[in-house]
Amino acid sequence: MNLRQAEHLVILSETLHFRKAAERLHMAQPPLSMSIQRLEKELGTPLFIRGGRGVRLTAVGEAVLPHARQIVHHMMQLKATAASAAGGLAGQLRIGFVGSATYRIFPRALPRFRTLYPLVQLDLREGTTTQILSQVENGELDLGLVRYPVVAPTAARLVPVELDLLVAAVPAGSALAQARNIQLRDLRDEGFVMYAAGAAANLCGQVVAACQAAGFTPRTVQEAVQVQTLLSLVASGMGVALVPSASQAHPMQGVSFRTISAAGDRLDVAIAAATHSETEPAAAARFREVLCALEDRGSPGKPLIAPVGPQGRRGAAKS
Repeated sequence: MNLRQAEHLVILSETLHFRKAAERLHMAQPPLSMSIQRLEKELGTPLFIRGGRGVRLTAVGEAVLPHARQIVHHMMQLKATAASAAGGLAGQLRIGFVGSATYRIFPRALPRFRTLYPLVQLDLREGTTTQILSQVENGELDLGLVRYPVVAPTAARLVPVELDLLVAAVPAGSALAQARNIQLRDLRDEGFVMYAAGAAANLCGQVVAACQAAGFTPRTVQEAVQVQTLLSLVASGMGVALVPSASQAHPMQGVSFRTISAAGDRLDVAIAAATHSETEPAAAARFREVLCALEDRGSPGKPLIAPVGPQGRRGAAKS
């Protein structure tokens, strides 16, 4: 029994008349009669008793009918699910994220997305920017939240969704913690807890470049990958670090944060949504729309960075 035959059986059982059933099915009566006859032949037994005023189900027809209804019902559900998934309203969404996305983006975006699209199942996977971009490119992830701008060329489409800036994280009680204003050059004699170049190349390169522009090369005393780990090492007195200001959302005992003045835009950072440039799933597009609709995505007065395409190229900023 195929879907079409199951549908014919169900409708005929409801109308008990070939002409009326054909009208409901928007087809001619002869093809409907032939469809029922083929089904009866395949099953090896009559399903209907034909009469001058219509038809009625045989005992076998009565027994088969519930299964036919299930076939039609499941197929309707399948079509509805497929349509919802195609429109980003259902299905699974695999999201890779850097740890910093948990500070401000996730607490605001996830509740909103789950309210709008309750049938989309979220699969969240933490990783580094390099790992996430690779997984987006090869189809293992549908969307990634990565550090921006990226260092290496990428085929992913990048759209900045949160602007931020790097601030100094210093041990509480240190002279730097007592200073009202600090500049990058004030950190030249300090040991730096640095982002691991292999796993967090974006932030590592940006910190080094910013320090060199201030006239010194940072002296690395310890490396780490996640911002939270850097902060723990700063709290332990290992050194100072430059971290996204969003990390202040979860204060850590033993760490003081200081905004760095006169750094220009060298300390500007962002988190971008990365999707495949050619095969972005509909659910990923829906999530990106939610991210872009969030209020207060950047620092006050800062312009939103223009969307970028493959290779990580950035357009001019717009006010």
